[in-house]
Amino acid sequence: MEVRAKKALGQHFLTDQGIAKSIVNSLQPRGRMPVLEIGPGMGVLTQYLLEREDVDLKLVEIDGESVEYLMSHFPGLQGRLMQDDFLRMDLGKTFAGDFLVIGNFPYNISSQIFFRILDHKDRIPQVVCMIQKEVAERIAEKPGTKTYGILSVLLQAWYDIEYLFTVGSGAFAPPPKVQSAVIRLRRNSRTSLGCDESLFKTVVKTAFNQRRKTLRNSLKPLLKEGMDTSDPVFDLRPERLSVEDFIALTGRFQT
Repeated sequence: MEVRAKKALGQHFLTDQGIAKSIVNSLQPRGRMPVLEIGPGMGVLTQYLLEREDVDLKLVEIDGESVEYLMSHFPGLQGRLMQDDFLRMDLGKTFAGDFLVIGNFPYNISSQIFFRILDHKDRIPQVVCMIQKEVAERIAEKPGTKTYGILSVLLQAWYDIEYLFTVGSGAFAPPPKVQSAVIRLRRNSRTSLGCDESLFKTVVKTAFNQRRKTLRNSLKPLLKEGMDTSDPVFDLRPERLSVEDFIALTGRFQT
């Protein structure tokens, strides 16, 4: 049987075995570690992950047709494969400690997957994933560019980002209309932002929601009465601020 790619699930199945091997080889556990593959589809990454002795593999797949295919082609997945939604599953029940994440993320929900990973950042030391090239560039981008945005700041606050390689549309069935890219996230040494983490997210998101405006204007909804905005930082647009700048800015809203 073959699995039909479902547009509603953002499915584009990787068919290039060389790229599949490169993605799996980009995962670098420290010793044998639990690994969660998100959206295995027809198992193009799974087959190589199962060969690795340093990977204790579990998989989550929302598509029942894919689950049926995987169980029929990979009997060793019994007890490892969960039919569930990664965005809603109870990760605390699945993993007692740290775990790594790998996958060809559905492009229509990749940002939501990253926000979920951030919710568990202290338990996920490494992520290797294929996503839309534009999103990958945005995540890895440095301050001062038009592509630098919310995900750039929030992920770079906690992870070192590596843009590994680009993947053309011909490597998939059906071919997507966009190029893809593989990135690796490694948890950095930061244990605390030194400011309210929830407020930090709010400041970043509010600033970039009107990214063409200066911070003085975009952050108006958060300004307290009498708050001094004469500092030159408020004359800047959000893409000019580094992670450290946003942390310092958040501290101003706490006082």
